[in-house]
Amino acid sequence: MTAPAVAVGRDARFKEIVRVMDERCVSAVPVVSGEGRVVGVVSEADLLPKEEFRGRELTRFERIQRRSDLTKAEGMTAEEVMSTPAVTVRPDDTLAQAARRMAVHHVKRLPVVDDADRLRGVVSRGDLLKVFLRPDEDIEEEVRRTVVSYLFPVHAHAIRVSVRHGVVTLRGPVHDTSLSWVAERLVHGMEGVVGVESQLRGEESGPGRPCPAE
Repeated sequence: MTAPAVAVGRDARFKEIVRVMDERCVSAVPVVSGEGRVVGVVSEADLLPKEEFRGRELTRFERIQRRSDLTKAEGMTAEEVMSTPAVTVRPDDTLAQAARRMAVHHVKRLPVVDDADRLRGVVSRGDLLKVFLRPDEDIEEEVRRTVVSYLFPVHAHAIRVSVRHGVVTLRGPVHDTSLSWVAERLVHGMEGVVGVESQLRGEESGPGRPCPAE
């Protein structure tokens, strides 16, 4: 996450919000109360109705259909234009959970809040993608330490782990081929892994099947 996070108060004026977003090059800002609790989020989508409806005469049907946007178009402060409740994540949530929440709620940025809903930072789509910059060497070390040594202690020395551009390849004999699938799933769940190719095999068997990235 990015911390400290830029935020505005409930009474922040419309032009002030636009200025803050422009200066910080962000598409949304959390709205916080006096105690620092996140009470909403103002995004570009919340601000655009003011320009969209400028000088337009709407039909009665449009006024009913776009009631929420019309209310935002008339708003003057953060409290009047913000989206609430805010979609947030906790500091200990996983990157996968944050990415899923962004996708489900169609947002680009998530305030990170503590147990009292106080703002601790902001995580963006760009922040989530940075995980794929993790060095291949770091991924390889974690695979050996947390997967191979744990699942295949007897054959750990015979299992080869290689990582290239985030794609992990596992090769070698295992005593229990049913654990190969478990190993693939565990490796898939590691931060920075782009895909897994499993060539783990029983001691008397041939090569295993490839496991494409999900």
